[in-house]
Amino acid sequence: MTDTMTDGAGAGPALFRLVRFWSRRWAPTTAANAPGDPKHVQQVQVVEAIAGSADEVTVADVAYQLGVDRSVASRMVGETIRSGHVRRGSSAADARRASLTLTAGGRRFLAAAHEFQQRTYEEMVAGWDPRDRARFASYLCRLADEVTASR
Repeated sequence: MTDTMTDGAGAGPALFRLVRFWSRRWAPTTAANAPGDPKHVQQVQVVEAIAGSADEVTVADVAYQLGVDRSVASRMVGETIRSGHVRRGSSAADARRASLTLTAGGRRFLAAAHEFQQRTYEEMVAGWDPRDRARFASYLCRLADEVTASR
């Protein structure tokens, strides 16, 4: 390991290189390997945004979590509702708002997506030393937890 790697130099560009790599490959691969229509990836994003909140979730919350306009989130949520993964109900806090919850099918859909994600990760690091795999997994989970907790 070089000194530049031990001090973290180059890690930022490497992270974004991975993001670009997977953003081009994840959608077609996921859609081809999972049940449902080609909008599968957007539905996974919507279901994850809803499942990741302990509070009541609205379309505005989904828009914020996904970093898209409310109109885009509304279309994505509508498609996910039509696919049977999400249910729209009345808000307990404000009768003018709609609350989004996962259906039983949505929970199964999310579990299948997470299984696919785990298998993909395991295939990527299969040739690594077990200690390196464990250490990297720990750091990756820590980074994801810290980044999403700050939102």
